[in-house]
Amino acid sequence: MTKALRMIPVLALLAACGPMTLAEAERQCFDRARLAQQPRGEIGVGIGSNGRASGGIEVSISSDYIMGRDPAAVYETCVMSKAGEPPSRPLYARPDWKG
Repeated sequence: MTKALRMIPVLALLAACGPMTLAEAERQCFDRARLAQQPRGEIGVGIGSNGRASGGIEVSISSDYIMGRDPAAVYETCVMSKAGEPPSRPLYARPDWKG
């Protein structure tokens, strides 16, 4: 096997460690900004086939929320760290942001 062929797996591994696309970073960081704004939760209630009731509660609270960080600052810092560039638009300018 030539030296160039042996380097292909190493190059593929290094490429996987690089920054992600801006769109993917913005998607992931949007969720983080939402958690910085306020905690999120779910409540589930049901009855099983055996007639027994069941339920559950799930609450997500981020350290950004606890520390009182501005969701826009969380979003921008997150995108910069993941994509290596600033977001395409500020958080508060996004039409899907309900702040």
